[in-house]
Amino acid sequence: MPEYTLKINLQAELDLVEIYTDGFSRWGEVQADIYYDSLLKRFDQLLEQPYLYQGVDHIRAGYRRSVCGVHSIYYRINDNTVEIMRVLKLQDTSGI
Repeated sequence: MPEYTLKINLQAELDLVEIYTDGFSRWGEVQADIYYDSLLKRFDQLLEQPYLYQGVDHIRAGYRRSVCGVHSIYYRINDNTVEIMRVLKLQDTSGI
């Protein structure tokens, strides 16, 4: 089984900052940390099983989506790289 590396593009990094900041202001540091850690654990899972989640070619060709909490992680697989493209609230596909 090939070994995959993780790449988080700039827009996804900004999404993560917004998710943490929003969670911190709404629910406090402990809950924000717990939720953020769940997203990071999902990234680890994507590296181990990148084809586990379905493709969403109807949204964007080559993308896959993994739902984690109230967010969808949109990613693509390029050779041995899993690239996180966006992390959006469910139902928000406008930024893809």
